[in-house]
This record gives sequence, C-alpha cells and structure tokens, in this order.
Amino acid sequence: MAEEDESTRTCRPMVTHLRVTSLSVGTKSGYRLFSVTAVDKLDCIHEGVECPDVYIVERLFSSSLVVVVSLSMPRRMNVYHFKKGTEICNYSYSNNILSVRLNRQRLVVCLEESIYIHNIKDMKLLKTLLNTPTNPSGLCALSVNHTNSYLAYPGSATIGEITIYDANNLSTVTLIQAHDSPLAALTFNASGSKLASASERGTVIRVFNTPEGQRLFEFRRGMKRYVSISSLSFSADAQFLCASSNTETVHIFKLEQHSPSQDDESPTWSAYVGKMFTAASTYLPAQVSDMMHQDRAFATVRLNMFGLKNICALATIQKLPRLLVASSDGNLYIYNVDPQDGGECVLVQKHRCLDQKEQEKQEDVAPPPASQSYAATVALPSTPPSSTALMGYSEDGGAQKGDVIPEHEFAEGPVCLDDEDEFPPVGNQNN
Repeated sequence: MAEEDESTRTCRPMVTHLRVTSLSVGTKSGYRLFSVTAVDKLDCIHEGVECPDVYIVERLFSSSLVVVVSLSMPRRMNVYHFKKGTEICNYSYSNNILSVRLNRQRLVVCLEESIYIHNIKDMKLLKTLLNTPTNPSGLCALSVNHTNSYLAYPGSATIGEITIYDANNLSTVTLIQAHDSPLAALTFNASGSKLASASERGTVIRVFNTPEGQRLFEFRRGMKRYVSISSLSFSADAQFLCASSNTETVHIFKLEQHSPSQDDESPTWSAYVGKMFTAASTYLPAQVSDMMHQDRAFATVRLNMFGLKNICALATIQKLPRLLVASSDGNLYIYNVDPQDGGECVLVQKHRCLDQKEQEKQEDVAPPPASQSYAATVALPSTPPSSTALMGYSEDGGAQKGDVIPEHEFAEGPVCLDDEDEFPPVGNQNN
C-alpha cells in the first residue's frame, strides 16, 4: 500500500516514530514496534531490549531493519535485524545524534552541526556535510522515494531557509527561502515532489514543489499566538496535510487549487465577498495581502490534552481515512476524517502503548539530548572517540582538523533482509 511510505517523526524519548501503518516507541527498557492495521487493534510485533533509554528508533518501512539510539550512548547508532535478533553494524559519532532518517537507498544521521549520509545496502559512509547551520533539534527530512532521495535541512540558523540536497547524487539542488523565522518542521510527500515547512512561529505552513522550490500552497494555522509545530505529515495521495503542535488542536489542510471558473459557477454571497477581498488585496500592504490569500484548516481535532508533544499521520485504515495522533504520554488516538466536508474529526479509538509498569519507569526518563543546547550536549558523559576513528572530510574531500568520521563496523556483506516483500511496493506517483 502506498500509504506505508508516509512518515512523521520524533517526539520525546517516548513515541519516536509514527508511520501510517506502524508505530515505534522508545522506552526506559528499550523500544517497541507496533502494527496499526485495524482501528480496534494495536499489535506489538517486537520488543527490543538490546539497550535501555531509547530516544530514537527508526524502522525501514515494514522491513526487519531498525536503527536505535540510546540516552546511555547518545553518540552511537546501532542497526539491528530485529527478526533475527542480530546487530548489523554500529557507528560512533563526534557528537550526540539528534535524528536519523532512512529510505531504501540512504541512511542519514543528523548531528547539531553536521550530517552523515550512508549507503543503506552496506552502511558505508558516502558523504559528510560539515559545518551545517546550527541545528539543535536535528531537524531534517528525507524523501521516502528512493529514486530521488531528496534531503531537506535548515540552510540558516536565523531565518527559515531550506537546503534541498540530492542524497543519491550527493549534491546540493536548491535553496528555498521559506520563512522569515527559523524552521521548526519539515516533511516530504510520498513521491518526494512536495515539501511542507513551518517556522518557529507556527502560524503559517507552506508547501513547495521539489526540487524547483516553487511555492504551491500557503496555510494559516492561527493568528492569536505563536505555537511550536511538532509534526507535519502528508496523506498518501498528497491531497491533505496534517499539522500537530503543543496546543490542543491538530489541523488538516486540503491541497486544492481554486480556479476562477469554480467561483463563477457558484455565485454565492461568500464567493462575491471573496472576490471583493481579492480585488482589495492588491491595494493593501504585502503582509495583509498574503494573509488574505492563505487557506484555513479543512478539518480539525480537539485533543483532550495540552502541552504534551505529539506526532500525527494521515492513513487509510480499513478502507477509511483516519488521523493518527501519538502523544508523549504513551497514547495513540485514532480519528475518523470526512474527506468531503471536513469539519471536526471524531475520536473512534484510543490505545495505550505502555503497560502501567513501563509507564512508571518512563516518568523517570531524562530529556533527550535533542532538546538541549550545544553546550549542554557536549558536556554529557559518553565514551571518547576511538583511537581508530578517521579524520573527517569536507565537501571537496579535504581533511578538517578536529572533525571525526565515525568508527564503523561493516557487515561482512551487503545488508540482506528476509526478502524484498519486506519493503513497501514502489508505484508510479506524480503527486
């Protein structure tokens, strides 16, 4: 199913990854992988106890390959074949790992001021992007469509500039001036043809085509207050985009172009007023004019919680469109979505991802390094780089003093999963 490709990422050490058919949860004792194929059933398909205090767990689609990072060793990435119970390889980096992204071709590791790109087939390091703009949250997005493998990450620490990098050809594609404020969230659609972004203000969400970087849509989440956008996620067909934040509201936007002919066919009072506003906007300041052209939410969800980090995803479960929201307190909420009329979504099921004993343990987990400053992360105790570590290399191949490429332990041969059926099918998508 195409919807297996869509993903949203990172919360706390709790719920670390939500894909539309699976859920990954980091816990005090390790991590858990869940399958979400029915509304009333949440299946735990694996529980890993290889390392405690997991704050990053990324699974390669529905395969048996899983990447894990623990608070006890925040500079070390372990790659496991969880069905066989074996470690494929591990890498140690010069600083704390803030995020990991992967598709069929590439595995990307993001540190605060550098990005490492690996070949997923043998885990060899292909490229090191050094001296990237300070990125304390490890914000980045990798297209799940391995035919392009576009990587998006902040191009500036002070404004909302996005760098689009081709992780297949290992070259920068374009820079997008997306927002006036620093970036807070990024996500690609399933085909990698669209990129959604939000800034730290959290009031406006924009969608661009890739790799050109042309703005396609602009949505206004709100006007009264700035919020922290925690996740963005496209539906599988890229017709909808959902956004969650630190508020009690999740917004769903509809990606549709409004043609003049449609307004002419329905000469309602609202259409007339809309035309008048459009005409008047040409005489108003640019900021006011832009606001008048921004679309509002097509559908919303009112969560019964406030202040908890959460991640969201749009899915088709049992042939119906659903919104999934996973919160940092260990709950998964499933809502029905009306694709025709939108409006308020209806809660149909709530699942607990942790038992009571695990929940009590989880309350003692320290914050992940992703939320700390650079000064705080470098002060964390960790094993020093191995004496066998190699010097880092810049874009042009020159050695950089003080930069360390991770020590690596390659598998003897290519990384082999059980079979190709573990990967989601590849379809021709033109979204």
